[in-house]
Amino acid sequence: MTPQSQSPLSGRSVPGHRRAARIAAAASIVAALVAAGAVPAFSAAPADDPGTSAGVKAASSDKLGSADKELLAQAEAKGEKNVTVMVATAPGSTEQVAGQLGAVEGAVVGKTYDQLGYVRATLPTGKAEAALKAAAKLSSVHGIDLKHEVKLDDPTPAADAAKAAGTAAAQATHYPAPGKGTPAKNPYNPSFETGAVDFVKAHPKADGRGVTIGILDSGIDLGHPALQKTTTGERKIVDWVTATDPVSDGDATWRRMSLDVSGPTFTVNGRTYSAPAGAYKFNLFAEAATKGGDMAGDLNRDGDTTDVWGVLYDPGTRTATVDLDNDGNFANDTVMKPYKNGFQVGYFGKDNPATDVVERIPFVIEVRKDVVYNAAGAKADYVNIGVIESEHGTHVAGITAANSLFGGRMNGAAPGAKLVSSRACTWSGGCTNIALTEGMADLVINRGVDIVNMSIGGLPALNDGNNARAELYTRLIDTYGVQLVISAGNEGPGTNTIGDPGLADKVISVGAAISKETWAANYGSRVTKKYAMLPFSSRGPREDGGFAPVITAPGASINTTQTWLPGSPVKEAGYELPAGYSMLQGTSMSSPQAAGASALLISAAKQRHIELTPAKLRTALTSTAHRIPGVQAHEQGSGLINIVDAWDAIKDGATAHEYSVKAPVDTAIDFALKTPGFGTGLYDREGGLKAGQKKSYDVVITRTTGPDRPVRHELDWKYNDGTFGLPGSGSVMLPLNTPVTVKVTAKPRTAGVHSAILEADDPRTEGVDKQIMATVVVSKELAKPGYTFSASGSVQRNSHKSYFVTVPEGAKNLEVALGGLAANSQTRFIGIHPYGVGVEDSSTIFCYPNYNNPANTCRPDLRSYPEPTPGVWEIEVESRRTSPLLDNPYKLDVSLLGASFDPAVKTLPEAKVGTPAPVEWKVTNGFAAIDGKLAGGSLGSAKVARPSIKNGESQESTVTIGEGVERLDVAIGGVSDTGADLDLTVLLNGVRVGQSADGDSEEAVSLLKPAAGTYTIVVDGYAVPAGTTEYNYRDVYFAASLGSVKVDSTKPVKLANGASAQVSAEVLVGGAAPEGRQFFGEVQLLNGRGTVAGAGSVVIEKVTP
Repeated sequence: MTPQSQSPLSGRSVPGHRRAARIAAAASIVAALVAAGAVPAFSAAPADDPGTSAGVKAASSDKLGSADKELLAQAEAKGEKNVTVMVATAPGSTEQVAGQLGAVEGAVVGKTYDQLGYVRATLPTGKAEAALKAAAKLSSVHGIDLKHEVKLDDPTPAADAAKAAGTAAAQATHYPAPGKGTPAKNPYNPSFETGAVDFVKAHPKADGRGVTIGILDSGIDLGHPALQKTTTGERKIVDWVTATDPVSDGDATWRRMSLDVSGPTFTVNGRTYSAPAGAYKFNLFAEAATKGGDMAGDLNRDGDTTDVWGVLYDPGTRTATVDLDNDGNFANDTVMKPYKNGFQVGYFGKDNPATDVVERIPFVIEVRKDVVYNAAGAKADYVNIGVIESEHGTHVAGITAANSLFGGRMNGAAPGAKLVSSRACTWSGGCTNIALTEGMADLVINRGVDIVNMSIGGLPALNDGNNARAELYTRLIDTYGVQLVISAGNEGPGTNTIGDPGLADKVISVGAAISKETWAANYGSRVTKKYAMLPFSSRGPREDGGFAPVITAPGASINTTQTWLPGSPVKEAGYELPAGYSMLQGTSMSSPQAAGASALLISAAKQRHIELTPAKLRTALTSTAHRIPGVQAHEQGSGLINIVDAWDAIKDGATAHEYSVKAPVDTAIDFALKTPGFGTGLYDREGGLKAGQKKSYDVVITRTTGPDRPVRHELDWKYNDGTFGLPGSGSVMLPLNTPVTVKVTAKPRTAGVHSAILEADDPRTEGVDKQIMATVVVSKELAKPGYTFSASGSVQRNSHKSYFVTVPEGAKNLEVALGGLAANSQTRFIGIHPYGVGVEDSSTIFCYPNYNNPANTCRPDLRSYPEPTPGVWEIEVESRRTSPLLDNPYKLDVSLLGASFDPAVKTLPEAKVGTPAPVEWKVTNGFAAIDGKLAGGSLGSAKVARPSIKNGESQESTVTIGEGVERLDVAIGGVSDTGADLDLTVLLNGVRVGQSADGDSEEAVSLLKPAAGTYTIVVDGYAVPAGTTEYNYRDVYFAASLGSVKVDSTKPVKLANGASAQVSAEVLVGGAAPEGRQFFGEVQLLNGRGTVAGAGSVVIEKVTP
C-alpha cells in the first residue's frame, strides 16, 4: 500500500482565509519538463503546495492583500458580474472613497458608517481591479477586504454516531442526564468554573440585570422556554434582526416589496388574494430559501420543502402579514410589526403538544426602507422573514444568559441579562465577513448593547490582526465603549492557529478548556488531568507574536438549542436529552461563557456606579485569570477567567495605560508583517534556537498614555517554565511616547515550543498594565547524514504532544509514519505547515485509526508532503476521546527524502509505436537513505508553449481528454517580468474545477481522475508592471492508452546519503501524439514505505509508425 500524499484539491480553500497548505502528489512529474531544456526553467509547484508561499505573498500593509486579489481573480474566472467590498477609512472620511467608487459605471454604494470609517460597495467585476487600485491610493483608505464567507464551525461532536465511537462508553463514572434537579454548579454547563455561579450567589442583583448582550450569530430561537424571561420577569430577547444584506448576500428570506396591489382583492400569478381595503406591496416567500439551514427547507414541519406563502406589506405602517394558512385571505392572519416594536412572533406550522419536539418554527419580520437594489439606483423596501439558520446561535445565547435550563436551577452565565439576536449567517453554512462587520456595527451603534459575543471566525491569509475588519472592530470598541468577545477558533492544537477576527487588537479572544468532570459528564470519557485545553482550541501566538488568545473559558456545554429538533447528547454519555437541549463544543461555546461572565461584571459595575470601560474590563480579567497547570501561555493566554477576583480588581480601580510594542519575529512569513521582522510580541520560530542555548532579544516598549513623566514599571514573567529571563534589574522607566528597549533572554532546556508572558506593570495602579507574549521554538534539524527524526512516547486520551522539525531546501518529500500503537488505539498525527496551517483537516473525525468514519480519506499510519516548504514544521500526535486506552503509546518516524535524476528530463529524439525504447538516468541521493524500488506508469500528452500576456488580459486555451485519463496537470511560470502576478483557473463546462492564484506567477493545478471533456484553461494577467510578460505554459494528461514507462520493480535500489546509481526504464508508445503535443513520462524512485523520493522524466520528440 503506497503512503498517502495530500491531494492538491484537499484541505480548506475558503476565500479570504489562510488557505490550507495543500500538497500535490504529482508535482515532480510536470516539474521535470523544465530540467532538460524542454521549456525555460520555472517552478511547477502546485497551487497551495507547501513548496510555495501558500498564498502569503503581499505584505499585509498592502491595502488590498493577496487573499483579496485571489478572491477577485476567482470572481473573474467564474464570470461573476459583481464583487462586493468593504473599505476601512479614517473615521469621518468615508465621503471621498464612497464618491469615487460610486462614480464607477454600474457600481452601487451600500452601507456607510462615517464615524466608524466604513464603506460597502458593489462593483462590476471587470471594473473592480482598477477601481480598487485607485481607491487604495487615497490616504484616507486604510484597508480593503473583498466579501467572502466565513464557514460556521460544526459545534457537534460530529462523529459520535460513527460505528466505532462506542469504545468510550465504559471509560468514566456514569453521570445521569441533566434536568430540573441539577444544581447551579454542575459539569454539564460549567459556568461555575469562571466564578459566575459564586458571583451571582454573592451578588444576586448583579446577575446580568441592566445589561444587554448582543449575539452575532445564526439567530436565537424565540420559542425556547429558557430564553423567554430574565430573573426579574422581563423579556429576555428584546430585539431580533437579520444582518445579511437584502441584495448582495443571496439571502432569500429578504423579500423585495415592489409589486403594487390593493385590497379588498387582487390577483398575482393567477391566484386571487383578499385583504383589507388599502394599498400594499406584495411578494412571495418560499420555505425552500432555508434549505441550507437546520430546518432543511421545511419551515412548517410538514415533511416537504414546497410551501410558498404570500407576504403583504404596508409601507405606511411598516407592517407585514404572512398568509400562514395559505388560504389567500390576509384578513385572518396577524399584521406583524418588526419584533422590537411589539415583540410579535409568528409560527410556521402547528405544534402537537403530545410530542417532545415542537412542530412549529417561530419567525419575526424586519423592514429595511429604500434599499438600492441595482446600478441604476432603483430603490425598494425589503421585508425579512426572520428565522434562525442553525442551532449555533441559540446554544451560544443559552450559555451566555439562559434562565432556568430544564426549568430548574441550571442557568447561563448571566441569567438576568437581556439579549439582542442578530443573524449574520446565510443558508450556505457560513456568514460573510461583510455581514459580520455590518451586524457588529449595527449591534454596537444602533441596538444599545453593552457587550457583544461573536462565536464565528476563521484563519485569514495572515493572522497578524492587520486587516480592514480587525481595524473596524478595534474602532468599535474604542469609539463606542462596547467590548467585543470573540471565539479563538477551532484549528488547534497547532501553534499559531489563532483565528480572525479573534486576533484583532482589543477584542477578548477566548480559548476553550475542559475539566475532568465535564469530559465524564458530557462525553463519557475518562481522563486524569484535572483541567486542560480542549484539543481543537486554536493556539497563539499571532503571526506577529501578538497576544492571543486573550483568555480561556469552558468550551463544552449542554445548553439550549431550538425546540423544534430532538435533543442531541453525546452517544457515549449514556443518556438522552429532551428537545431543545444539545451538547455542543468549541471555542464557540467558551466565548459566550466569557461574555456572560463579563456581563455580570458590567451589571455589578452599573449598580455600583463604577465606570467600567472595555480597557478596564480587559485589565481586570487578564490580571486575575487563573493559570491552568501544564498549559503554556500561547495556549491559554492570560488563563482561566475568574470573575470573582476580577470584580475585586474592578472595585480597587483596575486600569491600565496603553502601550505599543516592537519585538523581533522570525517566522517563515515574517516578511509579510506590517513591519517585516517585527511584531507586537516575541516570536522566534525559525531562528535555529537550540536546547541549552541562550539567546537575547530586544523588546521595545512605548507607553502612549498616562502621566507626562517617566513611570516606573516592574517587569516579571508569567507562566514561565524557566526558559525566559530578564538580565536587567527587573524594572524599567517608561517616559510618555518614548521607546525604551528591554532586553530579554531565552534558554530553553528542551525541544518544542516554549512561551511566557512578559508583564510590564505600574505598581501604583490596580491590575497589570501590559502583557506581552513571548514564544520560542526549539526544532530538530533534519540534516546530514540521516535526515531523519524518531520519537517514542505515550499520549493520554484527549491530549496531544507536538514535535518540531526543520526542513531544509531541496527536499522532494517529507514522510511521516506513526506506528507502535496498541490494539484499538485511536491515535493520529497531523502535519502543520511552517505558516501555522494544518495540512490535514484537524476535525476530531479525521485521520484516526480504529475509528470508522466513511468520510475520512486521511491515511492514519503514513502520509507524505511533497516539495515541503523549508522551515519549521510541527507534527502533533493526538489521542481521541473515544480511544479505549487511557495511555496510548506510539512511535513517530520522520524522514526527509530527495533523490535527483540526471538528467532530470531525458529526451528521446524518436520512438517507434509498439517498440520499447531504453532510457537511463544517474540517480544521486541527497537526503535520507533509501532502500526501495523504481515505479513506472502511463505516458502523458503534453503541450508546451511560451506565450505573452498583457496587464489585465485574460487568455484562454482548451484541452480535450477522453475516458480513462489518470491525471491532468496545468502549470504556468517563468515570467520575464519577475514582478508579474498571473493567475491560473481550470474550468469544465463553465464550472471551476481548479485554481491557483497566490500573489505571484508560479501557479499549477493538478486534477486526479478528471472527467472526460473539454477543459478551459484561463490565464489572467492580474498585475504586470512591465505591461507585457512572457511566461511558460504547459498542460499534460496521463492515460494508459497513450503508452507506458516500464521498469523492473523487483530490483531493489539502495542508496545511502550521497550515493549514486544507474537506473533504467523502457518507453513503449501506444500511438502517434496528437498534433501540437508531445509524449511525456516518468519514473519514480520509491522508498521502502512507498513514498516518492525522486523522479526522472522522459520526453519523446517524434513518434514513428
